[in-house]
Amino acid sequence: MGLGARVAAWLRESNRWKHLAGGFAVGLGADGPYCAAYAGTGVAAALELKDRQWGGRWDWTDFALTVAGTAAGWGVRMIFR
Repeated sequence: MGLGARVAAWLRESNRWKHLAGGFAVGLGADGPYCAAYAGTGVAAALELKDRQWGGRWDWTDFALTVAGTAAGWGVRMIFR
């Protein structure tokens, strides 16, 4: 199994790609760097709280991917500003 296939399989675990994509969308829509940081962190925490309330566990990897997606989205927004 190649690296790309392993990364794709890892992203499919726990819908990690959705956390990354959602964070990216938040970053694209943010008005400033503080807005992106607060919104991305808030959304990540809300998603993990929802998982916990529905009987799951808090997943720091999903949290980090949401925040990383926000940073990437903000970075893309700054490139095309």
